[in-house]
Amino acid sequence: MVKSKHAVVKYMYKILVVDDEENIRALIRKYAEFEGYEVEEAKDGMEAVAMCRNHDYDFIIMDIMMPELDGFSACSKIREIKDIPMLMLSARGEEYDRIHGFELGIDDYVVKPFSPKELMMRVNAILQRSSRGGAENEKITFGGLVIDTSAMLVYVDGEKAELSPKGYELLYYLARNKGIALTREKLITEVWGYDFYGDDRTLDTHIKLLRSALKEYRDYIVTLRGVGYRFEA
Repeated sequence: MVKSKHAVVKYMYKILVVDDEENIRALIRKYAEFEGYEVEEAKDGMEAVAMCRNHDYDFIIMDIMMPELDGFSACSKIREIKDIPMLMLSARGEEYDRIHGFELGIDDYVVKPFSPKELMMRVNAILQRSSRGGAENEKITFGGLVIDTSAMLVYVDGEKAELSPKGYELLYYLARNKGIALTREKLITEVWGYDFYGDDRTLDTHIKLLRSALKEYRDYIVTLRGVGYRFEA
């Protein structure tokens, strides 16, 4: 049998799974490898930081509560040396944990116990969006609020707003759909890229952080009770 000269070689994403529970790491590895990912493991934050210094990864799944170095501290250390998409796991679902994680620039947050199938859907969606990148080159302006799509930056009265990558994507999607009522389901599907599972706390936390970053323009994001949000400028 002769192989085609033009066979397509599929890039295999490399994922680092960081959790002090061996059974959790094994479960994620099983599903990630089934999806075609290459998987490496770290049992705590210290080991994860060391591995990121010496190797390149396309994605990190990081537990928060770990010995030696917790997930938040490990995330901060890794962010100093590399920009890697990251999803955090936690046994707690408190708002403080979600806000702190998103402020550090993580892409998503999942509470234990979790569905491994849903977890991989979230990982797939984040990697697809990261590889797609920003194809447009424009500035969207509403008075002193400027969204620079080429640089993926937001300016409030000339000062750069501190937004996480997901916060930027959320604002961009809201602004491009100015005046349209957007349901929570629609926002999560379009911005996060996976089907809605009934937990809208992640969205509401990002909206809270986004309003804080927009300062006097926070009222541009209007809450539609029982529905979702609308951008009005």
